[in-house]
Amino acid sequence: MIIQSSTKKYSVNISENFEAVKSLPIDEKTFVVIDQKLYELYRNELFMDIPPERMYILEAMEENKQIDTALAICEIMTGISAKRNAKLVSFGGGIVQDVTGFVANILYRGISWTFFPTTLLAACDSCIGGKTSLNYKKYKNLLGTFYPPDEIYICTPFFQTLSERDFLSGLGEVVKFNVMFGESGIQKMEDNIEALLERKEDKLREFVESSLLFKKTFIEEDEFDKGIRIHLNFAHTFGHAFETISGYLIPHGTAVAMGTIVANRISLERGWLTKDRVTRVEGVLQKIIPIDAKTVNVNMDDVIAAIHKDKKQIGKELTAVLMKDNMQLEVVHDVKREEIERSVRYLFEQI
Repeated sequence: MIIQSSTKKYSVNISENFEAVKSLPIDEKTFVVIDQKLYELYRNELFMDIPPERMYILEAMEENKQIDTALAICEIMTGISAKRNAKLVSFGGGIVQDVTGFVANILYRGISWTFFPTTLLAACDSCIGGKTSLNYKKYKNLLGTFYPPDEIYICTPFFQTLSERDFLSGLGEVVKFNVMFGESGIQKMEDNIEALLERKEDKLREFVESSLLFKKTFIEEDEFDKGIRIHLNFAHTFGHAFETISGYLIPHGTAVAMGTIVANRISLERGWLTKDRVTRVEGVLQKIIPIDAKTVNVNMDDVIAAIHKDKKQIGKELTAVLMKDNMQLEVVHDVKREEIERSVRYLFEQI
């Protein structure tokens, strides 16, 4: 798959083995950043030949997705002989992607970057589109740039060693994309959700590829998120709020799955979606939302405050992307607190 950005074309390669990792050339111009958990799992199998001085092990926590981490990597990289011809390779999920993409963009005004998304969430969604986002103080994703990798390699065996929490989080985005696709996407999820939960390699590859192909149409038309790409934020307004109020105990994809239920309930209440379609989507989502998500203490003042702080808000009114029954997505600016309260209450009664 080839993605066209304003600055370059970049490739996405999907395989059901680790050959791309094992054949990766690690020369004196290359620096590697690896997620800490991944390094511990695959140290002997995949990473033994990387010199320690050209490697940074990153603990993938929200607290580390900040400018200080990016600058620390930049400082270490100034010690290798290569400068603008330096190459950065990173292995991990969205946090590793955000930090290393930011580094690749700002170091020497831009260096070569190869990314191996090793979580289902990153592989099916964030690895394409070029966004890099860092948290600043109490604000999530406040700092950021657009800088896509030069190459992306997705190795589906990495998904087999994901924790159940992280794997289900990835499925949240997979389901969201298929719901956005319409009736055929909903049917496809109903037919395949059990195989995905069993982590069958062929189905994982199929749904990662279809999710990326769906997203590709949006990001190539609206790379810098000024128009139609905002539709990809369907369910995210509410999802980001759940992440925030839980102190990120609810992971991103699970929060999006929960946000999908809230968004669709608001659409149902407005008469924009049929009850049959809403309950069918909920039937799939309830299979991938862990029971411990219900243990989060929900204070509606905190939820509304978190929504107001979301960077997609443009004024005092509450903005969200909602769906209508012809599966058209619409950005609406008049979401009422009462609508959100009723839908959030319903969500926590169901999961």
